[in-house]
Amino acid sequence: MAIRNTNKNNGTPPNSAALKQILKKCPTFGKKHDVPKGHFAVYVGKNRSRYVVPITFLANPEFQNLLQRAEEEFGFHHDMGITLPCDEQDFCFLISMMR
Repeated sequence: MAIRNTNKNNGTPPNSAALKQILKKCPTFGKKHDVPKGHFAVYVGKNRSRYVVPITFLANPEFQNLLQRAEEEFGFHHDMGITLPCDEQDFCFLISMMR
């Protein structure tokens, strides 16, 4: 699955208020004690592999798109944390481009 921009607002990233609303909906966001300060965990792929990523990734429009798709597909009201709807290989490619 390719990561593509499907924002309904013509490719412009959502504002910070929209991101805060998304993150507030996830009850486990930032609750794990084994996640370093300034990072959060996401789960990716069929096996739901866990990745710890820096909060700075939230500023990236492609990552914001993944969060919006995660909310639409999975919702944020479950115990597992944020699950991103993309292939693990595509996710690894995306984060390698963001570093």
